[in-house]
Amino acid sequence: MKKLLLTISMGFLLIPSAYAATSNVNGQAIFDKNCSVCHSVNPPPKAAPPIVPLATRYRQAFPAKQDGVKHIAAFLKAPSKNKAIDQNAVSRFGLMPPIAISEKELQTVADWVWEQYNPAMRGGRGFGGQGQRQMKSF
Repeated sequence: MKKLLLTISMGFLLIPSAYAATSNVNGQAIFDKNCSVCHSVNPPPKAAPPIVPLATRYRQAFPAKQDGVKHIAAFLKAPSKNKAIDQNAVSRFGLMPPIAISEKELQTVADWVWEQYNPAMRGGRGFGGQGQRQMKSF
């Protein structure tokens, strides 16, 4: 009986550790590891467009989160000019390389990008920016 209780107790100790290891992977961590070398979160840009204005562009193009996140993940997996949400960003920065991460990580970081939307980013040109840039409609 003691052996059974000890085994059950040890199992409960392992479950939270395994859960913590998988739950620690979040969109911010994936971004920090794979994207932050080129992308800043907020303006000014680094070598690629900042995430907050991109999130604004996605919110303008896709009213439904599910559709926007799906498009972000597809773009990250296989970037192409035809799939780019902001043609001016492609002209300015060039086309990014595909990101070699798992499907789950693609979905997680795409969801995180979607959530970086800031309603103060009018037109996606910085905080309180003026005017609209060319945006592709889907």
